[in-house]
Amino acid sequence: MSDDGARGAAVAEPSGGWPPPWEPRPVREQDGAGRSALRDAMARFGTGITVLTTGGGTTHGMTANAFSSVSLEPPMVLCCVARTAEMHEAIVSSRCFAVNVLGGRQERIARHFADRRRPRGVAQFEGIDWWPGKHTGAPLFAGSLAWLECRLVEVHDGGDHSIFLGEVLEAEWSAESEALLFLGGGFHRLGWEPR
Repeated sequence: MSDDGARGAAVAEPSGGWPPPWEPRPVREQDGAGRSALRDAMARFGTGITVLTTGGGTTHGMTANAFSSVSLEPPMVLCCVARTAEMHEAIVSSRCFAVNVLGGRQERIARHFADRRRPRGVAQFEGIDWWPGKHTGAPLFAGSLAWLECRLVEVHDGGDHSIFLGEVLEAEWSAESEALLFLGGGFHRLGWEPR
């Protein structure tokens, strides 16, 4: 509660009463149930969908929704990548990456770059309309909502993931007016009016 003159006010109980009508599940349970609980809870948090890409000798792509803006000055974003993912080594090696913010008609692309059976290297981009970013050489996809090219500036420990902090070298956007979202374990499309 904020300290704006409400001192001494009674704290309202949740409408369902207290304690809550569910059994809390510790997320660090050894049998995996805690991990499942965290995954199920996070499925309730809707996110946009991106495909991270790298270029040059480490050309690679990966669908990711663990992405966020960090700072406007300097312009920075972050993405989280599993240490076991091929994209992890690709970003560390190239020291840069691009972010394609996917539009509503790009579900096929999101699924493709989430599929571990896809080809490796440049072959995984066959059949996709893209061009190399001028700063990173990383693939930028036609039809995306926005594109960011980033220089890797910091890497932080994030458990079984690394948190990559990137300085945005260039940001562009399109006139597309439908976003691709991930919620409840599935893809959804959301129309909106660009300003």
